[in-house]
Amino acid sequence: MLKKASYLVVLSFISLSVILPGAISHADDDAYRARQLQLQGDILPLEKIIELAATFKSGQILETDLERDDGRYVYELEILDNKGQVWEVELDARTGELIELENED
Repeated sequence: MLKKASYLVVLSFISLSVILPGAISHADDDAYRARQLQLQGDILPLEKIIELAATFKSGQILETDLERDDGRYVYELEILDNKGQVWEVELDARTGELIELENED
C-alpha cells in the first residue's frame, strides 16, 4: 500500500513539473505585456485600477484579468463583498472608467 501511495505522489509531482512551467511562463508573458502597456501609457497601473474598483464595489479581490475587448484594454476584477456575493467589475484600462458592474451569483 505504501508503494502505491508513493508512486502516486511521484506521479503527481512529475505531472506538476510538466504543467507548471508552462503556466508560469504564460503568467510571466502576461505580466511583461501589462508592464509594457503601462510604460507606454496605454493602461493604468493595476494599483490605480484596484483603487478605482473599490469606489464601485468594496471587498476582497479574488481575481484580476487584463483583456483586449472591442479594440480597447479592459481590466476585469472579481470582488467578494462583505455579504459573500461575488461581483465582476469591468474598467477601461486606459481611463479607469466603469464599463460594467455585475453580480456573478
